[in-house]
Amino acid sequence: MAQARDAEATKARIFAAATAEFAAHGIAGARIDRIAREAKANKQLIYAYFGDKAELFRQVIQHAMLDLAAAVPPDPEDPAGYLDRLMAYHAAHPELLRLMLWEGLEYGSGGSEVQREEERRASYAAKAAAFAAAQERGAIDRYLPPQHLVFIISALAGWPVAVSQFRRLLVGDTEEDAARLSESLHAAVRRLTGTEGSPPKGSPTEGPEPEGPRPQGS
Repeated sequence: MAQARDAEATKARIFAAATAEFAAHGIAGARIDRIAREAKANKQLIYAYFGDKAELFRQVIQHAMLDLAAAVPPDPEDPAGYLDRLMAYHAAHPELLRLMLWEGLEYGSGGSEVQREEERRASYAAKAAAFAAAQERGAIDRYLPPQHLVFIISALAGWPVAVSQFRRLLVGDTEEDAARLSESLHAAVRRLTGTEGSPPKGSPTEGPEPEGPRPQGS
């Protein structure tokens, strides 16, 4: 049992070190010896656990995407709030976007080279299905296909972190600038989903009317 715990702890350290290494250097630029040094693990043990460097990257990016899916499930009933939660996640975990940017640079749209493509298609399809169901219920507008909504909201949430220099140079870098950008992104998402008049979940204006006598004539 202790040996199994040690193996899991070693794998966790390797995952953390590999995530940082791939996010910083990409797939081609990453070095297994640096990962081993940071993880305090034997280099040959990494190969034994994960195979080659490409397979290690596949597992690292899959782990990061599963973490996002668990932390921020789709919420088509509150698209602006969903955008906020995605933005907060990416701000706290910028490594996922960096991993995806490196993947795009090194694999592009090469089909079979994209990591765990079929699993990711299924994950994206499930998110789109949640938005499609909300459209069927009339909770959000049918102006755009649900797949496009997921793509656009994901892009709006990720781009300010992925290319922070673009955001800083064009929009500004103060807290006030960030708040104004957030308001604009909210407005865009509400316009696209037809929820302009809906207050955010948890806002003081949401919920049942307060108890008490109704005014005469109402």
